Amino acid sequence: MFKNWRDWLLVVVPVALVISVVYNNSATEVKKADAKMTFSEFNQKVKSKEISSVVIKNGTVVEGKLKGVKTPDGKIGEEKPFKANVIVYDKLLENLEKNNIPTEVAMENGATSGGFSVMKLIDVFGSLLWIVVLVLLFKSMKGDKFGMGKSNIKMFTSDMQKVRFSDVLGIDEAKQDVSEIVDFLRDSKKYSRLGAKIPKGVLLVGPPGTGKTLLAKAIAGEAGVPFFSTSGSEFVEMFVGVGASRVRALFEQATKSAPCLIFIDEIDAVGRHRGSGYGGGNDEREQTLNQLLVEMDGFASNKGVIVIAATNRVDVLDEALLRPGRFDRQVYIDLPDLKGREAILAKYMKEVNILSDVEPLSVARGTPGFSGADLANLVNEAALIAARKNRKQISEDDFEFARDKILMGAEKKSKTMSPDEIKNTAYHEAGHALCAVLLPEVDPIHKATIIPRGRSLGLVQKLPERDKVSVNITEIKSDIAVAMAGRVCEELFFGCDKVTTGASSDIQNATNYARRAVIEWGLSDKIGPVFYGQDDNYKISETTSREIDEEVKRMLDEGYKLAKATVVKNKAKVEKIAKALLEYETLTGDEVRAIVKGGKVAFKKKEEKAKAPLIRTSSLPSTEKKIKKEEKKD
Repeated sequence: MFKNWRDWLLVVVPVALVISVVYNNSATEVKKADAKMTFSEFNQKVKSKEISSVVIKNGTVVEGKLKGVKTPDGKIGEEKPFKANVIVYDKLLENLEKNNIPTEVAMENGATSGGFSVMKLIDVFGSLLWIVVLVLLFKSMKGDKFGMGKSNIKMFTSDMQKVRFSDVLGIDEAKQDVSEIVDFLRDSKKYSRLGAKIPKGVLLVGPPGTGKTLLAKAIAGEAGVPFFSTSGSEFVEMFVGVGASRVRALFEQATKSAPCLIFIDEIDAVGRHRGSGYGGGNDEREQTLNQLLVEMDGFASNKGVIVIAATNRVDVLDEALLRPGRFDRQVYIDLPDLKGREAILAKYMKEVNILSDVEPLSVARGTPGFSGADLANLVNEAALIAARKNRKQISEDDFEFARDKILMGAEKKSKTMSPDEIKNTAYHEAGHALCAVLLPEVDPIHKATIIPRGRSLGLVQKLPERDKVSVNITEIKSDIAVAMAGRVCEELFFGCDKVTTGASSDIQNATNYARRAVIEWGLSDKIGPVFYGQDDNYKISETTSREIDEEVKRMLDEGYKLAKATVVKNKAKVEKIAKALLEYETLTGDEVRAIVKGGKVAFKKKEEKAKAPLIRTSSLPSTEKKIKKEEKKD
C-alpha cells in the first residue's frame, strides 16, 4: 500500500491545503451584514453602554455585539455584530472594564491568548508539506525518482527467448554477418585468445518489414543471453536531460547483466544529425545522442554489452554514431528474393489449412517486392477470404485475390458508373494493355480489369518474370509510354474535348519516373551523369533547374509520341481489347496477348464468373475441382 508513498503525498497535500483555505476563510470572514464603525463611534458606544461583548484581535481589530434595541412593545431586539479598527490603549481597557463589558483578547486566526490556533497548525502543516513536495520533486528530476529518467526497457531472459535463426528466413547473408556475435557471446575466449575484439555495435539497415527486429531476437535466442529491448523514441522527452538519464540507466542495468544484448529499434528517432533541426536542433535529443555516444565508446567500460540497432533511414544518422568503435558493422537486410519468399510462405502456410496442391513457389512468383511482413499479411488475407466464402481450405484463388487486394485495393463492384464512364475506362485500360504487350522491356501483363479497386476505376497489372535489381533506359522509356497510353486512347477514340481526369495518377507516376531518371540515375544526355538530390544538401541553380524541367518534359513527350504511334498502328486491336473488357470486365494476361497476336481467345463465360466471382488467371486450375477432389479424399 505504501510502495508509492509519493503518490499518496501528492493527494494528501492538496486536500490539506483546501481544508486550510476553507477554514481560514470561514474563520476570518466578516458577514456582509456586519456593521463597521469608526474608532470614535466605538468609544461613544462604550461610554453609552450599548455594547454587550467585545473581542480584541491582533491588538488592532475589535469585533463584538451591540445590545438589542428596546421595541415599543417592551421587548429587547436581537444583538447585532459589529467590527472596528481601534488603537488599544490602557484607558480603553479601563472604560470597557468600568462599563462591565465582557472583553476577550484573541491571537491571529481566532485563537485565544491561552492556546495555539488549530488553523495556525493546519497552515504550518500545509506549508511544510509543500516544502517537502518541492524538495522531492527537484530531487526526483536529478536522481531519477518518479521514473522520469528511467528507461522503459523490456528485458527478456534466455528462457523467454524462443526465436532462433531457423525462424528467420529469406536473409541468409544477414544471418551469416551476425553469427560471429552469437559465437562470441557463447565463447569469448576463442576470440580474446587471438586478440580479436567483437564489434560493439551492429546496425541493421533495411526497408520496413524485412525482419530486423526478428533477427535481433534470434541473435539473443541463439546466444542464450539477456536481451534488452527498447526504441529510440523512449529517450526523447520534453525535459532536457531526461533522455540522457534514461540512456545511463539502460547501460547501468545492462552492465550488471553482462554479457547481454541491447536492441534499440528505430534509432533514427534519437540518432539524427546534430544541429540539423530548427534553431540548431533539439537540445534534449542532442544531449541524449551525446550520452549514447559516450556509453558506446567512452571512458566507461561496458564489456560484454553489445548494442544492436535497427533503422530504415541510415542516411539521417549522425556520423559519430556510425564510426568504428560504436556501430562497427552495418548489416543491410534487403527484400527477400524468390527463394526467400518461397521459404517464408512455406513457413506461414504451415500455420493455416490450405489445399494440398497449393505450392509456395507459385505464390512466391507473383509477389516480387513483398517483404516478410507483407507475405505474412498475404497468407492471413487469403485465410480471411476463404473463411468469408465458407470454405474449409484455402485455395490458390484465395491467394490470388488476396494479392490483388493488397496491391490494388478491394473490388468496388457496387460503385455506380455511367455507361460513358465505363466505356471510357475500357478504352483507357485497353491502351495500357496494348502498349504493355507490344513495347520492349516491359514486364509481362498479368491482368486487365475495369472493376474499380481502391482509388482507380480500372487497371492493368504487370508482374516481372524475375527479381530485378536495376532497370535500363529502354525499360524506362517503355514504362513511360505505357503510362501515357491511357490518355492517348481517350483522345483518339473520344476526342480531345472528351478527355477525362482518369489519367492523373498515370501522369504523376510517369513524371516521377522521368524526374528520377534525370536527377538521380543520370540517364539524360543533356544533364549528364550528375546527381541532384532533392534534399537541402544539394543546391540547384535556377538555370540547372530549368534544364531539368526541360529534360523531364522531353522524356514525357517522347513517351507520349511512342504510345500514340503504337496505338494508331494497332487501333483495331485496342477496340477488340476494350470490347472484351466491356463484356467480361476482367481479362488475364494470356487473353490480352492472344487478342494482340490475333489468335483465338477462350474467354470465360459470364455464368462462370457469377458462380465464382473471384478473379483467376487462365493458368490456374478451377477451385471447385480442387475442393471436390479434397472432399473425395476425406
